[in-house]
Amino acid sequence: MQCFYSPAQDRHAPPTFLLRGAPAPSPERPERAERLADALTELGLRLESPTSIDSPGLRRRLETIHTPRYLHFLETIHARWRAMPGAAELVAPNVHPTGGGHHYPEHPVGQAGWHLHDMACPIGAGSFAGILASAASAEAAADAVLAGERSAYALCRPPGHHAGPERAGGFCFLNNSALAASILREAFARVAIIDVDLHHGNGTQDIFYTRGDVWTGSLHADPSEFYPFFWGGADERGSGDGEGANLNIPLSIGSNGVRFNEALEQLLESMKAFRPEAVVVALGLDAHKDDPLAGLTLETEDFTPIGARLKALDLPTVLVQEGGYPTVSLGKNLAAFMKGFR
Repeated sequence: MQCFYSPAQDRHAPPTFLLRGAPAPSPERPERAERLADALTELGLRLESPTSIDSPGLRRRLETIHTPRYLHFLETIHARWRAMPGAAELVAPNVHPTGGGHHYPEHPVGQAGWHLHDMACPIGAGSFAGILASAASAEAAADAVLAGERSAYALCRPPGHHAGPERAGGFCFLNNSALAASILREAFARVAIIDVDLHHGNGTQDIFYTRGDVWTGSLHADPSEFYPFFWGGADERGSGDGEGANLNIPLSIGSNGVRFNEALEQLLESMKAFRPEAVVVALGLDAHKDDPLAGLTLETEDFTPIGARLKALDLPTVLVQEGGYPTVSLGKNLAAFMKGFR
């Protein structure tokens, strides 16, 4: 299995985010990648760097899932923000168009409120380079599968599945899993995204909600009590051409590995009718009981049957790292998943 990671991802390293109204140390920090990379090394897997983190090809591919004005915002907002008198070092919105705005603002503060859905996505001077490097890692893994690899893994941070067509949220800016699926669509007629992260992949759902060529399925803590709160219900099934091509299985807060694996089987059974030719796994490890954002109670050993079941699909597969935050269990959780998948 080829594995990809760009060290340039470390350039995105905001020290804090807003948690329950108070500044808190950000769990989405370079240490995440270090722990995951160490686990891969112990498994004998070598991380390769993408050949480029800012190629014209990547930009064109990103425009298949994100709007041009959103990509322009991510690239330019920090410099424009810092040019304002008295502006903080990190871009962080103080106004949001809740209920929907009537026009797109020109002012940096207005644009920050438009595009940054919550207060978990501060943007620093090096953030855009790090965000692009994360997307480039997902691109490299998807390209490896297009080139004939049966499976490939992308170590991506920041993660991506909360990022919609023109919205960042939940530590996510560019949707790496959606990007991988879009690349696989260059060769495969039907692609499925299976999201096993603790949180609902609302950005992924938004990107493909009206499309019938990419099936999206997500297991996650019940959003009536958990982030992202406003998306992820079982009644969200897709619309238009995408009717029936979106499946959410919310799990009660505190659900364990047995319940999680039962729900995974349910999700995969529902996916059969779509007949995917290739798969993207949005690989969250934050369903573990010790994760700092914990809402479920999986043990490390529960990730092994998850990996084994996804491997049993016997389809070209891109594994894209989503959540999972620094604890002593983080690397062990990835190793357990890989044990099953390999």
